[in-house]
Amino acid sequence: MPLSHFSENPTIARFVPRPPLARPHVEPLVWTVDDWHAPLYFLPRDCPRVCFWPLPTTTPDDYARWFAAVPGRMVIAIESAWLERLRAARLYRYRMPEETFVSIHDHGVHVSRELVVHLSVEPVGNLLAALADAAVELRITPSLVPLGRAILQTTLHFSLIRMRNARSWDG
Repeated sequence: MPLSHFSENPTIARFVPRPPLARPHVEPLVWTVDDWHAPLYFLPRDCPRVCFWPLPTTTPDDYARWFAAVPGRMVIAIESAWLERLRAARLYRYRMPEETFVSIHDHGVHVSRELVVHLSVEPVGNLLAALADAAVELRITPSLVPLGRAILQTTLHFSLIRMRNARSWDG
């Protein structure tokens, strides 16, 4: 299973385990994601986003309300204030060796407790095209807050990423 790390920095020589910047008390790790979930990271690093897709356990009502009219495999919503930054961003995919990574059983994320040297690095290219090619429906909204709060109440799988950067998000 191919694993990737995405960064706006094209010159990372090695990945040293570290805690998330927003949670310095968490165990230091190197983070990667599998190919199916990679589109969650086809955005500038600090871009807040609400992402969701159905699971086998999603109720018929939630599917009908949130996903029935979606032709793609997932929805990613961003705030309109981030659209130009999305267009301008230069993102790089680091292909990672699988040997030291273990799944944390949450939306394709794998972690390593060891220093990791990547196998290759390549530009992702046009991020809007990459999202479209990955069958992602991209939604642009003035604020993520109503969607972020509503999606928490569903049986869909969701990922709220970098919401601390969302307009008026109080957690």
